Amino acid sequence: MPKKQIDSNRNERVAAKVQTLVAEILQNNYADDPVLSGVSLVGAVAHGGLQFVRLFFYCRTNDIDAAQRRLDIETKTIRYQMGQKLDQKYVPQIKFTYDDTLERAAKIEEILDNLDLA
Repeated sequence: MPKKQIDSNRNERVAAKVQTLVAEILQNNYADDPVLSGVSLVGAVAHGGLQFVRLFFYCRTNDIDAAQRRLDIETKTIRYQMGQKLDQKYVPQIKFTYDDTLERAAKIEEILDNLDLA
């Protein structure tokens, strides 16, 4: 019997829902936190049979390491709060990963600006 395929749209829906819920939790419960108030979630990917969701974040402050440490510390609490709002049988594990897309784009733009096309 072939293995059951999980609908990729379902993966995307679960990831988007988790991203929205976690963003709300961060906004509502950590607005006064000097480190976490500068964090924005910019993407999410569900994998492992919907058991894991990787959340990509951007930090408006320059201390990315502090934001990562703080998110890692608060992951269990955030996951618990998310589980109270999520209408699923299982609450997926979450992992926060810094998204450096803006920095890489700025470097590429700087390189292109410095090219001598003459």
